[in-house]
Amino acid sequence: MFENILVGVDGTTGGRDAIAFAQRLAGPDARITLVYVRGGANVLRSAGGRGAGLAEDESRALLARERDTAEMGAELASVEASSPGAGLHAEAERRAADLIVVGSSARGLIGRAMLGDDTRGALNGAPCAVAIACRGYDEHPFPVARIGVTYPGSPESERAPAAAGRIASETRAEVIALEVVGVPPTAYVGLAAAAYGAAVDRMVGEAKERMAALEGASGRVAYGVPGEELAAFSAEVDLLVIGSRSYGPLRRLVLGSTSDYLERHARSSLLVLPRRRHDED
Repeated sequence: MFENILVGVDGTTGGRDAIAFAQRLAGPDARITLVYVRGGANVLRSAGGRGAGLAEDESRALLARERDTAEMGAELASVEASSPGAGLHAEAERRAADLIVVGSSARGLIGRAMLGDDTRGALNGAPCAVAIACRGYDEHPFPVARIGVTYPGSPESERAPAAAGRIASETRAEVIALEVVGVPPTAYVGLAAAAYGAAVDRMVGEAKERMAALEGASGRVAYGVPGEELAAFSAEVDLLVIGSRSYGPLRRLVLGSTSDYLERHARSSLLVLPRRRHDED
């Protein structure tokens, strides 16, 4: 679970979904801060809700109302920045947060986790993990009973199983791991020779052996396009935990092609983890 959480709030249902999901991911003594980002054309365009464009005193009043509605103890912060993501990013660094929680885009389908383009672009490079609450979570705050996780097949996903295990130990959730054996790029240009068939069979067999040897999780294997397979997998779980790309020597979050696809198509809430710093390896 997480101990120092920032929640992006703008007076919309997405912000309330984020508040409810942050409470679900918070440890017993967690510090939660509700953050409103004000100022700049990008903020007005991204926030879009009734809270867009408020002055500092008005935004603090909005935050206080949202805190009271949620019946929670939380700190309040109204910050100025060029975009919601930039403001959350800077505040997370200032407070040494270990998680940022945001709501889904109003353009998304019910139950789908999506970020608006402005917010997503600014969050890319966040200094900590980012959770995206699926739409409607505030109205239906179901427990995290099934956690999906991508099995480590790359440096980007190396931290996901450990994080899923930590959350499951607190919530008594079932952890389900999925390893996706990717379709070779040449398959898309008609160059997949018969030899690929044997290679794929071997890779799938090896993956099944890894899944069978997992401890503390059930596992299975899929063959296909990773983003598409994981998006389908997300419909079976309450939370999908994935890794992100490296950001040079720093511990930052950078959405790669798979996490980029998932933040637009996942059917569950998402938790995206930054890569470990080089000096932590």
